[in-house]
Amino acid sequence: MDYRVEGQAAYVLHSRPYRDTSLLVDFFSLEWGKCSAVVKGARRPNARLRGTLQPFVPLQIGWRGRQNLKTLSGAESAGQMLFLHGNALICGLYVNELLERLLVPYEPYPKLFVYYQYVLNELAKGEDLEGALRTFERRLLEEMGYGLDLSDIHDGGHFRYQPGNGFQPLGRAPLKPDPLYFSAKQLQAIGEDHYACDETRRAAKRLMRMALEPMLGDKPLRSRDLFKKLKE
Repeated sequence: MDYRVEGQAAYVLHSRPYRDTSLLVDFFSLEWGKCSAVVKGARRPNARLRGTLQPFVPLQIGWRGRQNLKTLSGAESAGQMLFLHGNALICGLYVNELLERLLVPYEPYPKLFVYYQYVLNELAKGEDLEGALRTFERRLLEEMGYGLDLSDIHDGGHFRYQPGNGFQPLGRAPLKPDPLYFSAKQLQAIGEDHYACDETRRAAKRLMRMALEPMLGDKPLRSRDLFKKLKE
């Protein structure tokens, strides 16, 4: 007998062709985390779900099956699609790619699901894309057990970040530019998600990239390559 799940809040992370007329879709769901399901016939011109299974649309989905690869039994929109344009769209694809690459299948991340909704709403507003991304990246690291420990950061200090070992205090600021160096002011602002200062933005982007790099491995992110091509 097939195992059935219904009424799951979810978003599409990625989809790709599967066999002749179907799609294989990766979802991020509230209760089941990242999960994959075959959507039979979804590539046919008149497929009912073709317009529903799009990124950034809140969904209610169901599936059945006993193996890791499920079959979608239903999907319907649970709210309005968030229309992302330009840089906001690339940022949204970047967030989806992070989740697709890093999440453990079928492991729930309910807090991260809420932060995912937050970052999508902020990207749709288009007021502070970088601040929204840095906030989400920090929460992603926390929920996956790789949070940045900023509890020992004291005023006026200088620190060097060592991936895997955290922040090491320095007696003084480095004499030469050092990408691993951060001031206490920068780290305190990052810990409070305050990104009004350009210097803090640059420091946070550098820090989050270094913290995520060991988890992502050597395979480049498609969204970063796309952003570089658009800038060129």
